[in-house]
Amino acid sequence: MSRIRSWFLRAARAERIDLRGKQMVVTGAAPGSIGFETARQLAGWGADVVITTRRNPEAVAAQLRERIASEPGHGRIAAQALDLADAASTQAFITWLLSTHGERLDVLINNAGIHLDLLSQWKQAQLTPDGQERHWRTNYLGSLHLTLGLLPLLRQTGRQFGEARLINVVSQLHAKGSNADLFGMQRPYNSWFAYGNSKLALMHAAQALQRRHGATDQLKTYSLHPGAVYTHIADQGLRGNPRLEAVRRAFAPVEAFFLLTPEEGAQTSVHCASSPTADGGRYWQRCQPATASADSADTEVARRLLEATEAWYAGLPPQ
Repeated sequence: MSRIRSWFLRAARAERIDLRGKQMVVTGAAPGSIGFETARQLAGWGADVVITTRRNPEAVAAQLRERIASEPGHGRIAAQALDLADAASTQAFITWLLSTHGERLDVLINNAGIHLDLLSQWKQAQLTPDGQERHWRTNYLGSLHLTLGLLPLLRQTGRQFGEARLINVVSQLHAKGSNADLFGMQRPYNSWFAYGNSKLALMHAAQALQRRHGATDQLKTYSLHPGAVYTHIADQGLRGNPRLEAVRRAFAPVEAFFLLTPEEGAQTSVHCASSPTADGGRYWQRCQPATASADSADTEVARRLLEATEAWYAGLPPQ
């Protein structure tokens, strides 16, 4: 039955690589998530992995250590709290990482993200305390705050050891985003558009950084769709609607059968983080290059967006 299901879902699997000596960061690694399984597999293959969660990071790290204990040559697991929507939390994580693991950073996987209001009930943008739309602030600005803060270490690692990688976990829903919205929402507000914009922006940022640093610093960047995965992200999206939450719980076994498991959903992240044949500067799905939206190919928008984001980053208050 499991083979039939895997064939039906076209599940892919990354090829095992010896990752001993590599240092990696995986954001959004709560139990039951794609990030948790990404970290487990990479650490099981020998990488030293730092994970982030918003709550109970040490308890999650203990679970991961238990899961990889039987793996020969497994790496170490470290953990720290991180809330990407909070500039102070993000900067605190950057400072901690550079002070404790600042010798190298081979791979940064921006996995953490949110998708709220799946029923499109919000008629206007829900703002964070600093005045940003919530998906944009968490998925894009938070991830870019982290990326730009760690970029010098990624570049140094690329020059010193021959390669570093930046991986943005996006979604095929980036196609719901629009370049016209990235510098100010042009369409009536819809949470699905907002989510798509945040993922499209992550793709632009990856491409722009590849063009800027790929040749000089041996930095490879990736954007990827993990597939339709059964995780807790829908729980957040349906929060506040008890009736639908109850229906989803009742049909959870059926939903789980027709969706990828978090382990299956992690495979493209693992592949992009580890495979020596995975080319940077591309969009990936099922461990292979895939076709992205036409908007994602606009290099001028990518350049402008990265420059605007760098200006936002430079203007953050000192922490």
